[in-house]
Amino acid sequence: MEPLSSLEQALETAVSSCETLGCPPRLAAAIRYAVFPGGARIRPRLCLAIAAGCGEPHSPLAEATAASIELLHCASLVHDDLPCFDDAETRRNRPSVHRAFDERIALLVGDALIVLAFQNVARAFVEAPDRLPGIVLALARAAGAPVGIVAGQAWECEVATPLEEYRRLKTGALFVAATVGGALSAGSDPAPWRVLGERLGEAYQVADDIRDALGTEEELGKPAGKDEALGRPSAVTQFGLAGAVKYFEGLIAGAAASIPPCPGAEFLRELVDLEAQRLLPEQLLRRAA
Repeated sequence: MEPLSSLEQALETAVSSCETLGCPPRLAAAIRYAVFPGGARIRPRLCLAIAAGCGEPHSPLAEATAASIELLHCASLVHDDLPCFDDAETRRNRPSVHRAFDERIALLVGDALIVLAFQNVARAFVEAPDRLPGIVLALARAAGAPVGIVAGQAWECEVATPLEEYRRLKTGALFVAATVGGALSAGSDPAPWRVLGERLGEAYQVADDIRDALGTEEELGKPAGKDEALGRPSAVTQFGLAGAVKYFEGLIAGAAASIPPCPGAEFLRELVDLEAQRLLPEQLLRRAA
């Protein structure tokens, strides 16, 4: 959605701030390991695209917001992989943080990344203090409870899990932060962008459920078949494979339709379609037929 160089530099600046004299060396190394190299960086790239659509391309404030959203996402992956949740041995085709280091360090890495996300925007918005409260609130809502990724993860600990609520919080919260945060960082009204984040977030989780059922560990970069193995709520168990694919397609269409009028609206709609193809490529969908 945006060239990755500026985003990667913003992440490098944030992570480097943890590598100063006095930081425990294994913690500093594990923080870097959790962030680099990254995945698709879809959430921060979406944030930057929204900021550009709101009239502020190449904005340092948007870059800081986008980097903080990615730090929160990386924290959620570290915690999600822990033995008490997925007990995943791999992430992004290499050992997960608790396997590469240990469980204690992984727990602290997740905590440190959450705090670092807020430190990062606090530093960046010194020259724009009027925009900072909205950004902090958007990130806090996305990260915590009752409507953030912490709450979404907690639904896995309940006896019964409402699937729509689970998807909305576990994955959707950070997508909402990306669209809302992009608008806020540009000084624009975030309200018209919320629906886009909600629909993309749910679509992403549904796609993840389908990929978990159909993909291989090599394709996913993490263990496959975890939803079934752990008895975890899934769009595939709710709708069946064909139904889950149809539901995903409806969410993508709704996301594209929700994009408000702006100079980059058509470009954003094209990007939504391209992201849908990346999430569920044709060769994967053929397995669902």
